[in-house]
Amino acid sequence: MKVFKKIFDFYIEGSIHVALSCFALVHITQHYFNISKDFHLAYFAFFSTIVGYNFVKYEALARAQKAQMTNKLKAVAVLTFLSLLAVGFYFFQLQSITQIISIAFLILTLLYTLPFFPNIKNARNWAGVKIYIVALCWVGVTVVLPVLNAEISITSDFYLKCIQRFILIFVLILIFEIIDLAKDDPHLQTVPQQIGVKRTKKLGFLLLALFFGLNFFSFIIDVNFEYSSFIIAIVTALFLAFANEERSKYYTSFWAESLPILWWIILVLL
Repeated sequence: MKVFKKIFDFYIEGSIHVALSCFALVHITQHYFNISKDFHLAYFAFFSTIVGYNFVKYEALARAQKAQMTNKLKAVAVLTFLSLLAVGFYFFQLQSITQIISIAFLILTLLYTLPFFPNIKNARNWAGVKIYIVALCWVGVTVVLPVLNAEISITSDFYLKCIQRFILIFVLILIFEIIDLAKDDPHLQTVPQQIGVKRTKKLGFLLLALFFGLNFFSFIIDVNFEYSSFIIAIVTALFLAFANEERSKYYTSFWAESLPILWWIILVLL
């Protein structure tokens, strides 16, 4: 059991699970816009997520030299390096416009992580900003890049799906913020810190209703997509309803982050 737990923790802490969620959302976008399976873009998103998330999580520790290089951290470092090589390979398989936009999101990630300017903290520590930057990056990678790389026309449905995806990621982050309420620095001014847990949940429920309701404004009629998005809205609402500060870290790092994967599986089965 200890070996299994170590493997499972590495799967979570090495950002493989969250990368699989990103991979799933890319495929959901490709399904909706009827994009032929573009595995180059999907794998680029998968490995980029591993690199990006591990950089965000461990860069500060490495820079401050506060973390000893345990076997787990060494394994994460190796995984991140190999993923970076994969990112480089798949980057050159993408369309030029996709490469340019992906670099823009890379800059946003670096801005989020590194303090570029003297006496100014990185964007991750800007009060009330973190949730919007993270959600925007996810929209960029899982909606904007697949559509641009497929060179399909930008229509109102594209903007609707960007808003819909932003809402879903925003609500998922709300679950994280509720769980981490006791640990987060008060200066971060997360949504639960600003309006309280009850109001945060109410806000999340309203956003999920909007998330599903946006389907009715789409010109592309996809019953399976609408049905699956309704199921995922309900399941996400349940996760939000039962979120509290006493929940295990796996409640968010595994179960909540599994929701995009669940959405993809439902869509495939339908």
